[in-house]
Amino acid sequence: MAVDSAARRPSALRPVLVGGALIAVIGLLFGVPWWTLVAAPGWEGPGHVVGSALFGAAAVALPFLMFAGQREGGDRLSVAGSVVLGMAWVLFSQSVIALVVRLGLEAAGVAEAARITAAWVAGVSAVLLVWGYREAMRVPRVKKVDVVLPRLGAGLEGTKLVLLTDTHYGPTNRAAWSAKVTEAVNALRPDIVAHTGDIADGTVARRRDQAAPLADIEAGLARVYVTGNHEYYGDPLGWVAHLADLGWQPLRNHHVVIERGGDRLVLAGIDDATAHHSGHPGHRADLTAALAGADPDLPVVLLAHQPKQVAQAEAAGVDLQLSGHTHGGQIWPFHHLVRIDQPEVAGLSRRTDRTQIYTSRGTGFWGPPFRVFAPSEITLLTLRGA
Repeated sequence: MAVDSAARRPSALRPVLVGGALIAVIGLLFGVPWWTLVAAPGWEGPGHVVGSALFGAAAVALPFLMFAGQREGGDRLSVAGSVVLGMAWVLFSQSVIALVVRLGLEAAGVAEAARITAAWVAGVSAVLLVWGYREAMRVPRVKKVDVVLPRLGAGLEGTKLVLLTDTHYGPTNRAAWSAKVTEAVNALRPDIVAHTGDIADGTVARRRDQAAPLADIEAGLARVYVTGNHEYYGDPLGWVAHLADLGWQPLRNHHVVIERGGDRLVLAGIDDATAHHSGHPGHRADLTAALAGADPDLPVVLLAHQPKQVAQAEAAGVDLQLSGHTHGGQIWPFHHLVRIDQPEVAGLSRRTDRTQIYTSRGTGFWGPPFRVFAPSEITLLTLRGA
């Protein structure tokens, strides 16, 4: 009995630990800006009371809005929670910088250092939030990148591959935005269009209208798709089937061979790194299965949602991995935290003599409708031979 009791303790303590961590994070997220903007400047009377009340109410409301927003019909609550979270993160990061600046000003004998830095935090944060909102909601800019693949045959020289990822159709209805993304992609006249996952937050039934313009994307050779981690938070089977209905080929641990001008290219895909936790049979990242039967002399372009899956690609001798997931950090300076989990955050990098990886900052956004120093992108990758 003693063994059974001990075995149950971790699960019994888990809610307490998670709750404690959540309270600590919220306390820091709102406490540091409150101290910088309200307490340290020494505002008296209504200013202190109103400021404290606003921060307190936001801290209490955030977890309620985030959790309630996950329910059916909770999109408005989800949007409100996401906005509060984004504002809190920007205020927090600017407040941390302001604390350092304030110490310098006080050391230099500057009077009213606390009030100067409070005004600076409020002003800079307001500018970043307005600009970040416009960046998040705009149609992404096209980022053009040439990628040299030494094993690429002459017939495939100049192949245009457009990479979309992390569209995150969600509580903010972006059906019109999605249609404009399709227009921008078609204007590039791509040979291949690839989507590396995180199509949406929610089920197909809830996000069908936003995803509909994907059916109109045109590609001369292939339209291919792999799952991201967010599919597995909602409806992975539904999204895989729906993308197939829209004319996209899901590459679930599978590959296709692209041929042009007498030369061939292997286009492979694997499930997201979290797929094996989903409970859906057969859902897991399996690069061996994806490349089974492929000619080893052909160059391989691999779709894998998370950059950290590149370790498998390196071992298999993949020429180029295409990934998303990171959003480039989305809101500065979150990219520093992303680096803890992922080997790459954005852009093209070489991993081995053969393997390169391109990590997109994402086409849409997740959660907070802000992008600060991490602009979204539609990526046009032009494949070049040696």
